[in-house]
Amino acid sequence: MPTDAVVIGGGLVGLSCALNLQLNGLRTIVVAPGTTRRSASWGNAGHLATEQVEPLASSKTVRSFPRRLFFRGGALSLPPRDLDTWLPFALRFVRSSAPDRFAAGKTALRSLLQDAIPAWHELARSAGAEHLIAEEGHFVVWETPAGAAAGRASWRSADTGTASFRDATTEEIAALSAQISRPIAGAIRFQGTGQVLDLGELAECLSKQLVQAGGSQRAARVQRLAVKGSTTAAVLEGGEVLNADVVVVAAGVASGALLQSLGYRVPIIAERGYHIQSATAAWPASLPPVVFEERSMIVTPFRSGLRAASFVEFGRAESPADPRKWARLRKHVAELGLPFREPYSEWFGARPTLPDYLPALGRSRRASNLLYAFGHQHLGLTLAAISGKLIAGLARHEPTAVDLMPFDLERFR
Repeated sequence: MPTDAVVIGGGLVGLSCALNLQLNGLRTIVVAPGTTRRSASWGNAGHLATEQVEPLASSKTVRSFPRRLFFRGGALSLPPRDLDTWLPFALRFVRSSAPDRFAAGKTALRSLLQDAIPAWHELARSAGAEHLIAEEGHFVVWETPAGAAAGRASWRSADTGTASFRDATTEEIAALSAQISRPIAGAIRFQGTGQVLDLGELAECLSKQLVQAGGSQRAARVQRLAVKGSTTAAVLEGGEVLNADVVVVAAGVASGALLQSLGYRVPIIAERGYHIQSATAAWPASLPPVVFEERSMIVTPFRSGLRAASFVEFGRAESPADPRKWARLRKHVAELGLPFREPYSEWFGARPTLPDYLPALGRSRRASNLLYAFGHQHLGLTLAAISGKLIAGLARHEPTAVDLMPFDLERFR
């Protein structure tokens, strides 16, 4: 049995893998560059999205592309400067949207999502952070009768896994209307979904428990993976080599480049999102996150303030931010009359996304000690805890409760 592990990546997926490994008896070190929190772990909507069973790689999504484009008021952005990055990805995305691949992907995602929130409760309890996991569901709101009719029909025909929804009650509509100046044409409330109340505090709890349990964290950048016979090791900038019985790649968008030395060609892309946040907003504690579906925007109350998040911008992770995205969010907030107050903080960051919208999760066939957990797209927060639990089981050579074959990296050969 393995005795030690190196986890490359300090986001919530990496931390979840590391803590699960440490609690299962492996002396674990997390290696991640610096302390800047620009990844999706810190800028997401905090939504535990168990309802998102259907992969976004679908014929329905392909058909909706034209009306979702940013210049037409939508949330989809394909920057011309990054054409050489997103065009090959888009072609793979279209191929992955074939009906048979979509159906297989839905089955695979359902198997992960059904245990996502229980896994978070288990991991949060071990880290003294269960108070940060809420299961109050979320609202979907429409501003026009046509939007409400189309939205309801779409959700009725969708597979939502363990989550369900109902029409919002009169009292719930009144509570929403108190925060929104525009009339509400329709609203539904999901049950069986959840929220993390403070992303930063959750990460700190996981990190603290990792250290208390005997693990460690190191601020460094892994430059590459070195193959040593049938195993691999992490090589830091400067040349230092970290050897371990288990090496886990959980570095988000950077994971693809790290795996090149093993011969992988990972078609991962930076799917960038944006948010604005008001630290002084007044939002009732009883009101969970609200999705304004016609604006492709979610508003989430955190302990640190009220956040509005949106956009799907495909390109390079290092490309500069597009200020028009923040301006669009400010416009949405103003038009809705939401209780945001200046000053706003602004954030953008990259979701690590693969063209079939399934994560890469499993054991490498090219190095016996290499495991990987990345590419979780919009579901990184939702699937972090269950991914960490599965990685710990793989490390100990235990059978997993989930069939991981659909998430094997060899699917991209």
